[in-house]
Amino acid sequence: MKRRIWTSKQKSQIALEDLSEQIDISTLCQKYQVSQTQCYKWRDLFLANCQQSFEVKKQSQKEQHLESEVSKLRNIIGDLTIELKKANTSYEKAKIAINNTQRPGIAGHDRAHQDR
Repeated sequence: MKRRIWTSKQKSQIALEDLSEQIDISTLCQKYQVSQTQCYKWRDLFLANCQQSFEVKKQSQKEQHLESEVSKLRNIIGDLTIELKKANTSYEKAKIAINNTQRPGIAGHDRAHQDR
């Protein structure tokens, strides 16, 4: 038999067919062109891990702590972003005010030319 790469779904299907006992193992192995040893390994692995599909994943304390830290950091980033936008707005307003105070001097220069 040539070496093939089997997906998890295919392995599960073969293991379930073996467990159903509707077909004997040799016929099942011929059907899928897999060795009996491999079929038994997949069946045993399937049985050893099948209970995991019914377990609710519980977060470890470390994962909970890390998620809490991520949440705090996101809040800090949000606050800093708001402060930065306010600072940029204030900077832009100050820049415009400075430009506006400098322009009357230029306008006064224009008036000097107009007086001639």
